[in-house]
Amino acid sequence: MLSRLATTLLPAFGRLSVTADARARLAPGSIIVANHTSLADPAVVLAALHQLGVQPVVMAAAGLWRVPLLGRVLRGGAHIPVHRGDPRAPQALDLATGALARGRLVLLYAEGGLPRRTDPAEAPPEAFRSGLARLAERTGAPVVPVGQAGARRLTSGTAAKQLAGAATAPLRRPRLHVHVGAPVALTGDRSARTAQAHGAVTAAWRSAVGHLAGSGGGARKS
Repeated sequence: MLSRLATTLLPAFGRLSVTADARARLAPGSIIVANHTSLADPAVVLAALHQLGVQPVVMAAAGLWRVPLLGRVLRGGAHIPVHRGDPRAPQALDLATGALARGRLVLLYAEGGLPRRTDPAEAPPEAFRSGLARLAERTGAPVVPVGQAGARRLTSGTAAKQLAGAATAPLRRPRLHVHVGAPVALTGDRSARTAQAHGAVTAAWRSAVGHLAGSGGGARKS
């Protein structure tokens, strides 16, 4: 339901294009990790993955389950709430481990939050938290890096700017791009695994920015 909603609604707000590395593979039981820049980018990534025939389980902040309609959709799709700074926090890794074992793909945002800056420009992914490395270590699942660019043109900045961006997006219909990289088998200790995943997602993000720039999207390289 969540993927279908994103696919249905996104064309009204922006123009999405999708590319993938020649060795990209979204195999059952994979962890998908994407850069997080905007409240809008989960919809962008889900719509792109839906185009590729994939409907992942999403790990997201538990507060989203309290949003009336969205919460119902999240519960209905068996998505995974992440309770940060809460005794229930370990449950998210347990649920993700179970989903991967059943052959589901799990989408997570390893940065653990949105950037604090208010401008709409593109910038590389911020530092990753350890949750991704711990999940990959526990399950041995391959990590598929995904880079998205353009979502900050839909919503970014202060609350007022985000509302204005969402309201004007159907008129502007900014270009959006998602690039799927080749799977990575993380190795080494937790710090090394985290750095390896961060590098792969950064490379996928750079590909997404390059495609936007090449299509006349005017994205700025960072």
